[in-house]
Amino acid sequence: MAAKKTGKKETGGEFDLGLGGIFKGLGDFVEKLSDLAEKGKEFQKTGEIKGLDKNLSGLFGISIKVGGLGADKIKVEPFGNIHKDKKGEAVVDEVREPIIDIFEESDHTMIVAEMPGVEEKDIRIDLKDDILEISAETREKKYHKEILLKESFAKNKMTHAYKNGILEIKLVK
Repeated sequence: MAAKKTGKKETGGEFDLGLGGIFKGLGDFVEKLSDLAEKGKEFQKTGEIKGLDKNLSGLFGISIKVGGLGADKIKVEPFGNIHKDKKGEAVVDEVREPIIDIFEESDHTMIVAEMPGVEEKDIRIDLKDDILEISAETREKKYHKEILLKESFAKNKMTHAYKNGILEIKLVK
């Protein structure tokens, strides 16, 4: 059973944050993308499904970023633990996909992952050439994400810090 959540848009009015609501309101979505293209900002929306097994909850969201090297660059990235299977039906996994931001600098690459609800001791980071794998597991939360990097990095040139649910990984070129 899905619970609908609503919130206020910045420009006024209401929108639906439920799983079905993410795909509704195409006109508002296109309008928001237009605003993002003009201002070069970030837009994130999430929805949650309740009424599942009491130990399992569903979360789906999208992060839309506009800007970067060219003002015409738009990056849409899903996150959460709800996805469609081959039949097109919604599936809820135990493992969530964290929100990831990648910042390319001249001398390093910075990866920022949002993983609330875990402690630093629960986080595993594995780097193999150009593939970075991040995972964390507690009794309540499980996260996993594989990131294909633009280039290969040496493990011994990687540093990381975790504070208040934010993991920062620095890969020196």
